[in-house]
Amino acid sequence: MFKAVLPVNGTWKRQISSWLEEDAPSFDIGGLVVSSVSKTATLYMKEPGVLAGVPFAEEVWRQCGLEWEWKAVEGEYIVPDGKVPIAKIIGPANQLLLAERVSLNILARSSGIATRCKQLSDVASQINFPGVIAGTRKTTPGFRMVEKYAMAVGGVDLHRFDLSSMVMLKDNHIWATGSITEAVNTARKFAGFSIKIEVECQSEEEAREAINAGADVVMLDNFTPESLQVAARNLKKDFGKKVVLECSGGLTVENIKGYLCPDVDVYSTSWIHQGTPVIDFSLKINH
Repeated sequence: MFKAVLPVNGTWKRQISSWLEEDAPSFDIGGLVVSSVSKTATLYMKEPGVLAGVPFAEEVWRQCGLEWEWKAVEGEYIVPDGKVPIAKIIGPANQLLLAERVSLNILARSSGIATRCKQLSDVASQINFPGVIAGTRKTTPGFRMVEKYAMAVGGVDLHRFDLSSMVMLKDNHIWATGSITEAVNTARKFAGFSIKIEVECQSEEEAREAINAGADVVMLDNFTPESLQVAARNLKKDFGKKVVLECSGGLTVENIKGYLCPDVDVYSTSWIHQGTPVIDFSLKINH
């Protein structure tokens, strides 16, 4: 379901080639030891979590000339009893071992992110929050597509993918420009009608200036739960659906319940992908 969104011939495939080259830049002497005799290996998931990163692992295996058969579905929450077999991989032993670490790293990181996304989404669902839970652009350099993909598998909004996807005017933009109004006006000249403009605001007063200047999205950044609810209620009362309100700043699964309110449309957090624990996988050649 999810992998259909990936381009057939995208840079992500070249990235995977570079990751394989990073792991074996010259000779693979361990591969010489096992030779190219055909073997079957079993992929195990060893911790509870959401399986994610499947198309990226598959591309590793494809580039190594391997075949595979899944016993689990991406997006499924799996609860192993010790460990559970989730795939069978067949091919030359040296290529199985060449693909092992790169594919396991991808699955471990992706599944860790997807699992945290599910945890946060579940909290929002428990109180019937009608809005959006989203990630951020604070991703690992060179690994953004994989991490954004994992967010989608975990059930959260990706937020903007890069600097070209949406204009976000943060405090540094405002300070360098001189005012919120001037920053928004300048951005609008180049963004046109098709690109949204978001402004990071530290107070209700700043939010009002941003809305009046024509911002499409206002981020209420680092508010307390109490001040957030007051500001959001006032802004929605005065501006209605004219503007999208976003809350960000220090949100985690432990504290997000206190922030959730119907007047805020989007809650974004890097908790779901920065410093995220990985899910443990292993690959064992059958013997």
